[in-house]
Amino acid sequence: MRQLQKTPTIQDVARAAMVSTATVSRALSTPERVSESTRARISAAIHETGYTLNQAARSLRQRVAKTILVALPDIRNTFFSSILDAIEREATSRGYDVIVANLYFGQDTARRLQNYMLSNRADGLILFDGSLRAETLTAFALPPYSVPVVMACEEVSNNNFPTVVTDNEVAAIRATRHLLDLGHRRIGHIMGPDSNVVAQDRLSGFRKAMDKAGIAVRPDWIFRGNFEMASGFAAASRYMALAEKPSAMFAANDESAIGFLSGLRRHGLECPRDISMVGFDDLDVAAHYLPPLTTMRQPRETLGRIAAETLIDMLEEAELARGPTRIVLTSELVVRDSTAQAKDAG
Repeated sequence: MRQLQKTPTIQDVARAAMVSTATVSRALSTPERVSESTRARISAAIHETGYTLNQAARSLRQRVAKTILVALPDIRNTFFSSILDAIEREATSRGYDVIVANLYFGQDTARRLQNYMLSNRADGLILFDGSLRAETLTAFALPPYSVPVVMACEEVSNNNFPTVVTDNEVAAIRATRHLLDLGHRRIGHIMGPDSNVVAQDRLSGFRKAMDKAGIAVRPDWIFRGNFEMASGFAAASRYMALAEKPSAMFAANDESAIGFLSGLRRHGLECPRDISMVGFDDLDVAAHYLPPLTTMRQPRETLGRIAAETLIDMLEEAELARGPTRIVLTSELVVRDSTAQAKDAG
């Protein structure tokens, strides 16, 4: 029985020429960037292996659009502003344009992204929405799309895409620990959306910090939310209805923390006189709210820059020299006036 021969790949050429796959790619796309002797070795290796370029894939790799797509779950969220600014600055410096897709109002996220890619409006995708299924994302790397994907802020399980995230669970532990160090033992939490991986990690961090301190988490002190200011405001009414109230709260993001404090003020409560509050993200408004908000500062500009760098490196074939990456950035506790020593601290 005749055995099918394996189609030679760019990796085979690199091995035969004893160079990296990125060097082979440069020799094929921008030969002036490769020395004459190296080009000769690569040319010989191509003839030796029988390698031929896949013209369809090559046309995509030539970045016809010179544009990257950034897909956000909700463009109204001010959290993304500095990330988008960093992405655009990095992309512009390397000759790329940026288009933004707002997925918040779309019922079929996967279909909308597929339409962008099939129309050749974008050469690659930075995705901030972890709600897509792993198999849907994997399909983007295959024909007819054949585009690179970078996950940012949120992750999708069971995928090998390069990912840039922050230390959500560890940061939530540190945020809760700050309240515990101030003597608070009655601590509640305002969640993000139940299905959101970031919200899940921050809730997990809160629970772990409380468990390590030997304090049981009370279910009635866990307030469901959706990362929006209105959900924090609504949580304030539920807080006021409690017979026994927490002396401190950790919110899954700054918007819900500010909404919560605004709601409490309507009931005559003040922070930190009556309650201490820690948020997450360090939005621009956090430092200027009254009181200025203690929060976990995410390195948003760094996250955006690295996500853009990673995607453009992939478009320019630099990813062939390395495997999938997962970068975890560290958040910083910024202590301001919204947290104070617990009144009943011993």
